[in-house]
Amino acid sequence: MKQSINAVAIAAALFLSSIASVALASQDRKVQGAGGRKPVVVSAKKTAPTTQKVAAKAQPQARAPQKLAGRAAKPGGKPGKAVLAVAEASHKPLRRISASDFETGRLALGSASALVIDQSTGHPLFEKSPDAVLPIASISKLMTSMVVLDAKLDMQEVISIGEADVDTLKGTRSRLPVGTTMTRETAMLLALMSSENRAANALGRHYPGGLPAFVAAMNQKAQSLGMYHSRFEEPTGLSSNNVSTAHDLARMVTAAARYPEIRTFSTTAEAKVELNGRVRDFGNTNALVRNERWDIGVSKTGYISEAGRCLVMQARVADKPVVIVLLDSVGKMTRVGDAIRIKRWMESASLATERRNS
Repeated sequence: MKQSINAVAIAAALFLSSIASVALASQDRKVQGAGGRKPVVVSAKKTAPTTQKVAAKAQPQARAPQKLAGRAAKPGGKPGKAVLAVAEASHKPLRRISASDFETGRLALGSASALVIDQSTGHPLFEKSPDAVLPIASISKLMTSMVVLDAKLDMQEVISIGEADVDTLKGTRSRLPVGTTMTRETAMLLALMSSENRAANALGRHYPGGLPAFVAAMNQKAQSLGMYHSRFEEPTGLSSNNVSTAHDLARMVTAAARYPEIRTFSTTAEAKVELNGRVRDFGNTNALVRNERWDIGVSKTGYISEAGRCLVMQARVADKPVVIVLLDSVGKMTRVGDAIRIKRWMESASLATERRNS
């Protein structure tokens, strides 16, 4: 009798579990919005002499991972295989909040130029010198990545770091020694996540026609996006002649968010990459991608002395899809502080609107 009761109980539990799984799957299929896909883990194995290992962690919010194939490089041999697990983040329905609900006078930012765009309407929620033409530093790497992806180049092709990729302009250091080989995909990951200048320059150098053709393609892409006050001189952003405006960069970030690779790589929190037989840890230059309170779809930081500290993001804040552009921030933490202030400001306005409507 007890065995019969146990069997019925087990069957009932399995039935309820299957219903819950179907419900979760249905909910995941409905997920939409600016948050997009989030990387959970990036891994690639390399056991000499056949594979290379790349492992990455991302924001802990994700669930129901799906697999996306990729490859990492193997020094002196064929690239190994990588697997990127991604998951969709759940979102609440958008609240109906208009630009008039936000009191711009209550928001004080340290960035010299700033812009917050509501992607659902295209209207600005906050502006501060949005048309000032300024150096943009490594924000340039978003354009670099779009040009590479637009060319539909083989992302699994192995490319190398050469002497031409060494920074002689600013003398910045790199953790990618000359002679290092990796796939184009791994180079893009390191350029977007860790802002590796040698990886970004190598992407441009291995473009058909070399760097001159690549830079021309960057400027053509900018024109096609309506970035009429922007100019690019090289792929890394080390040159202060790579300039743009907050308005133009909002267009670029919106365009970049349409590329799954850019969304995944730019928001990957950290990675372990084996280079020349040694495993190295790489982290994201934007600490906010590790923060569970943020739902970020695209992220890129930048810094050179002429540009100050810069940050652009496509994110979901107060249940609204927004693009945030912060340029020429003074102080190491000012850009992050400004982003947090924007988030609190929007959440306060959202809460006030809820109270008025309740």
